[in-house]
Amino acid sequence: MPGRIEDYALLGDCQTAALVGRDGSIDWYCTPKFDSPACFAALLGGPENGRWLLAPRGPIRRVSRRYREGTLILETEFETDEGTVALIDFMPPRSKSPDLVRIVEGRRGRVPMTMELIIRFDYGSVVPWVRRADRGVRAIAGPDMLELRTDVETHGEDFKTLAEFDAVEGGRTSFDLTWHPSHEPGCEELDVSAALTETEAWWREWSGRCTVEGEWCEAVRRSLITLKALTYAPTGGIVAAPTTSLPELAGGVRNWDYRYCWLRDATFTLYALMLAGYREEAAAWREWLLRAVAGAPSKLQIMYGLSGERRLTEMEIPWLPGYEGSAPVRVGNGAWRQHQLDVYGEVMDSLHQARRLGLEGDGDSWRLQRALMDFLESDWREPDEGIWEVRGPRRQFTHSKVMAWVAFDRAVKAVEQSGLDGPVGRWKALRAEVHAQVCRDGFDAGLNSFVQSYGGRELDASLLMMPLVGFLPATDPRVRGTVEAIERNLMTDGFVNRYTFAPDVDGLPPGEGAFLLCTFWLADVLALMGRRDDAQRIFDKLLSIRNDVGLLSEAYDPAAGRLLGNFPQAFSHIGLVNTAYNLAPSPGCAADDRPNG
Repeated sequence: MPGRIEDYALLGDCQTAALVGRDGSIDWYCTPKFDSPACFAALLGGPENGRWLLAPRGPIRRVSRRYREGTLILETEFETDEGTVALIDFMPPRSKSPDLVRIVEGRRGRVPMTMELIIRFDYGSVVPWVRRADRGVRAIAGPDMLELRTDVETHGEDFKTLAEFDAVEGGRTSFDLTWHPSHEPGCEELDVSAALTETEAWWREWSGRCTVEGEWCEAVRRSLITLKALTYAPTGGIVAAPTTSLPELAGGVRNWDYRYCWLRDATFTLYALMLAGYREEAAAWREWLLRAVAGAPSKLQIMYGLSGERRLTEMEIPWLPGYEGSAPVRVGNGAWRQHQLDVYGEVMDSLHQARRLGLEGDGDSWRLQRALMDFLESDWREPDEGIWEVRGPRRQFTHSKVMAWVAFDRAVKAVEQSGLDGPVGRWKALRAEVHAQVCRDGFDAGLNSFVQSYGGRELDASLLMMPLVGFLPATDPRVRGTVEAIERNLMTDGFVNRYTFAPDVDGLPPGEGAFLLCTFWLADVLALMGRRDDAQRIFDKLLSIRNDVGLLSEAYDPAAGRLLGNFPQAFSHIGLVNTAYNLAPSPGCAADDRPNG
């Protein structure tokens, strides 16, 4: 059965991804795109739904693994009674078809090895037709073909492809699994040794452009490499995570498909990339954003597909039991239909930051922003589903109104600071109106805290954004009261939960892990408040729960001490990068140079 979420490492080629367990099993693999149904799905239902295992046949004394420095090349070393063997896994950056390459390298003695390849398409539902090829096998079903190329003798048994061989000290045995459309001829055979050298050089050149220095340099660089791996290179879009339906609580129903691009990630993603020196990636992300949101402002979505697709229809996959019984397994995400007011602020803020950081736009960009503002001038008063995409009734969410304020504020700054044209007087008046309404209707004097929605008494970690976007200073008594209320009521063992659960708010049963991004936000706000020691302690705790190769998921269960949710999660790694900047002592990375405001 699949291991714990933290047992996995990420492979990727900037177009698709795979997850490799500590036991040498690849249990999740999407081809040819992150959101492709042509995939292994063992994480969601067990090995019978697809996996690729390479491991020693006998007992294993010790397992250690690491990424080669500055790369996404994974080395897993197994120590056995017979000797030591290394498994080198990588995906070469590509222009067309994906290659998933595995090299078995003997390092001491002679280690008996086993290979088991279970190919399943369409989330484990399709068993392909497998036939021998000159070097390996070909598996075909409908539009998809996978080819395994290796010099190891394989055989079929119970709809699996199996092999046994020995790893001898100083020897190498390679395996290359490649996908292509079934109606096209196969790709040229990969030179595995050359591909390894070229892949290592490619990643080291990319990571070598990182301008980060200081105490958390390695953690930040690893997070940036992860973000690069989650980038869909043809369009510049960045997926929230490469997986679907890894649960926010093991055995629960909060299981969502995160293989899409959220507008909410825009500002912090752009800022993280720019400060680290990745201007080209930041520009590509901005261009993806502009293409995706083009159209009628009233039709603006919170999320889009990798190429800007809009219809992300959600369906359940009943034949999969889900990770640790977490059902239903979902493909697609129904939240694309929701009205979430905050995304207008996110888009305006992202493009404001792009100008501020030197990414000059064109006239089309500002015309788009003007159209968004024209729509928002009337729509900001409407209720919405809010940042957490609740599946309950629409409400007047405080965070949504704060982000409407952000939209008007950034529009004003575009005119006053960048010389663009617009009705600045009207926008200033609306900015003031939104601000006054939030301070009047979104604050509960009895709690001495802002609340999740007007008239309610529930707390919400998204309120931590208020000082981060410049709505109120961190020293404001109302912000201090809100932070203290969140620390008292939404924290578990130093980690922040998203909000106070109430069935009439989100329409789902309660129960989930602490949300890592919210915990990064708390560290950022504490730093702004002058509580740097407290911020540092929280950041250190967040760093400590990364897995052994530096990866984070969406959430964390402090009681069980394990990661939860889709993995690895882009927004958690973006939070790590930006909080490291906010806590850094150098003037260029100080807290007052934070992403927003």
